[in-house]
Amino acid sequence: MPPVKSFGERIADALVEDGLLTTKQVEELLEQQKREGTRFIKLVVEKSHVSEQDLTVSMGRVLNVPPINLSRFSIASEVADLLPREIAQNHKVIPVSRLENKLFLAMADPLNVLAVDDVKRITKLEVSTMIASEKAITDKLNNHDATKGGRMEDIILDAQKRNGEEEIETVKETTEEVNIDQLAAAGEEVPVIKLANIIIVQAIKDRASDIHIEPFEKGLRLRYRIDGVLADATPPPKQMQLALASRFKIMSSLDIAERRLPQDGRMRVRVGGKDFDLRVSVMPTVHGEKIVLRVLDKSNLSASLDKLGLDPDTFRQFKIAVDAPHGLILVTGPTGSGKTTTLYSALNELNNPIFNIVTVEDPVEFQIPGINQVPVKKEIGLTFANALRSILRQDPDIIMIGEIRDTETAEIAIEAALTGHQVLSTMHCNDAAGAIARLDDMGIAPFLISSSVILSCAQRLMRRICPHCKEPVTYAQKMHEDLNIDAGLFDGVTLYRGRGCDRCKNSGYAGRMAIIEAMTISDEIRKLIISRSNSRELSKIAISQGMRTLRMAALDRARDGISTLEQVLLLTSGH
Repeated sequence: MPPVKSFGERIADALVEDGLLTTKQVEELLEQQKREGTRFIKLVVEKSHVSEQDLTVSMGRVLNVPPINLSRFSIASEVADLLPREIAQNHKVIPVSRLENKLFLAMADPLNVLAVDDVKRITKLEVSTMIASEKAITDKLNNHDATKGGRMEDIILDAQKRNGEEEIETVKETTEEVNIDQLAAAGEEVPVIKLANIIIVQAIKDRASDIHIEPFEKGLRLRYRIDGVLADATPPPKQMQLALASRFKIMSSLDIAERRLPQDGRMRVRVGGKDFDLRVSVMPTVHGEKIVLRVLDKSNLSASLDKLGLDPDTFRQFKIAVDAPHGLILVTGPTGSGKTTTLYSALNELNNPIFNIVTVEDPVEFQIPGINQVPVKKEIGLTFANALRSILRQDPDIIMIGEIRDTETAEIAIEAALTGHQVLSTMHCNDAAGAIARLDDMGIAPFLISSSVILSCAQRLMRRICPHCKEPVTYAQKMHEDLNIDAGLFDGVTLYRGRGCDRCKNSGYAGRMAIIEAMTISDEIRKLIISRSNSRELSKIAISQGMRTLRMAALDRARDGISTLEQVLLLTSGH
């Protein structure tokens, strides 16, 4: 009996049959897929061998699902509005038409049965699926939002109904000078001020970490990043683009006349009696300036390590390292994984008048009383390395480095750790053992790494199930196969998911928590570092000594009913 072909191989056969790829191209792509672990369909699109529309047609034939070209199809507003915007965006689906109790639904992935179940539950209609490219669905959703943009006055009134009559005030930093002329000019445009305030207030109410205001040829796009996922919101009208950009620049003391170069600034606002810092980044694009505001909420900082929610073994390792008199502690992970917040929580615990604590950051995210914080300013030569040299002459006890990016910074950090200082820093690596290999790649001698590093951690942020719509769920065998775990691991355990409700905006999730993989540098691991063993060998020994990997930590959260197997798969695939 011939082996069953994978979905990617079936798509490859269809593309060859349709004359869109040659056999040689397919062989090269399948080989690259095995080598890199990338999805076959993604490789086809990235290599630009086949257009997304042609690929959709071939996929539809393999899946026996009719394709649809959304760019040539007009969707009535009452049909598109049958599904909440967040659900459509998250599942990459869009309602196309309705015939009595049947809803025709365009999907990027018609095999996503959870998406179909959600649509059935929300619309109370039978669903007939069609296939369209992810880009076509996203473009159609954005175009639909743009047509609903409406007048600025309507947006302001609608948002004020949702937000109440809350206003925000810009809190002047004591070191900043107030530009009276700019404030007076801004005061003449009261609707613009209200609109900027509403955008910020809504972000804070939704617990958003970032606000994205993006200009396009025929409209603006407003998105909030909530629990790590971008979600669209009602966009401001296109004619407000320049005025809104100027308002945010004024609030963050940037040059309103400069529209050709990127600018970075910050502001502090007070909403409901609570202060929030916002980092502002302005980037010129072909259709105007894109603005991203990062909302920094000090309440997210844990007062101590035991509030981070770590498992007992990981907490014990982290606590021992933080309490050590000297050594280098590394926290690794991708951008937005909460690395800096974890280090701030450690500094909060260490913050004591008997210690001289100094940080060097790019930029300073949270300002903590009692800690000397130095912002990097590359334009005047104040780099991580230069700042560290000066800090070492300031008699420090504890040093936090925002990120080790280059060999020079790594060398100084290790030198500080070896000369009696406690050093905390972050790096961009996939796992705890990867930080050791990264330092080796930077040219740091293995004996220096083994002597200085006392703890290496990897971190991710895992979404929590919404407590208001939490319900039991049974997963298909395929989920266990995708996770490469034994289904028996969950014998006698009830797994949960969020059904979706108004409180979580039908996402099924509310809030995030850290999962951490902590590798203590034991004597055996030091020997492996000196002999330049690879990351896999380091991880193997660390696991045998009790290290909980990211996969283990994530599975524990699913077993405890705090998160879902989908989150385990999303965060720890490849671990």
